[in-house]
Amino acid sequence: MRRRKQQIFEHEDAKVDVTSLLDIIFIMLIFFIVTTSFVKDKGFLVKKTEANKSVNNKSKSINIHIDRNSTVYFNNKAVDIERIPARIELFLANNQTSDVLLRPHSETNYQKVVEILDQIKPFKRLKVSIGVYKP
Repeated sequence: MRRRKQQIFEHEDAKVDVTSLLDIIFIMLIFFIVTTSFVKDKGFLVKKTEANKSVNNKSKSINIHIDRNSTVYFNNKAVDIERIPARIELFLANNQTSDVLLRPHSETNYQKVVEILDQIKPFKRLKVSIGVYKP
């Protein structure tokens, strides 16, 4: 009898061809990049002032504050929200300033603050600082 030679098979590690997978991933990446819409929100930038800076009351700046009863004051005089642009124009005609300090009471409705900011928005050269009104 002849002995059969046992065939010895070399087992190679199983390999998966991933080049087609990489192609699909890159195609999906390109698809998402192209179809994504980048929307820039329109609005205004509010810069917060540091807490350690104090406001000099002797300087000529526009002070607008809202008290607990939602009454609006322009330089310590009660005023309607619709009259704020006229008051700002009059103030700017008599004084050189670029600062507005808006101080709503801590319990003030945010809508009221936004309405005042909308009245100030047409004056592009004014810098608005927002604080909290403490009587």
